[in-house]
Amino acid sequence: MTQSKKSAKEDLRKELEQNKKQLEHLQHRNQRLDQRITYLEKGERRKRAHRLITRGAAIESLAPGLALLTEPHFYETMDSVFSLPDVRTIVKSAESMYAPSECDP
Repeated sequence: MTQSKKSAKEDLRKELEQNKKQLEHLQHRNQRLDQRITYLEKGERRKRAHRLITRGAAIESLAPGLALLTEPHFYETMDSVFSLPDVRTIVKSAESMYAPSECDP
C-alpha cells in the first residue's frame, strides 16, 4: 500500500471515531432531554393531584358529613349544590375576580 492510501485510510478511521463519539454524545443529550420532559410532565401531574387533594380536603372541612357519603352520592350532592343559581353566581364571580388573566406574569 502506498503512503497516501495508508494516510487516507488512517484519516477515515479517525473520522469514524470522531463520528462515533459525536453520536454517543448526541444520544446521551437526547436521553437527558427525554428525562427532563418526563420530570416536567410528572411535576405537573403532581401539582394537579396536590391541588385536587387540598381542595377536596377543604370541602370536607367545611361540610364534614360529606366524608360519610359514597362517591356516587357525593357527586350527586355536588351536582345539586353547583346547580343552585346563587352558587353559580358566586363561582362565576370568583372566577372573574381571582382567575389569573393573560396579562399576569
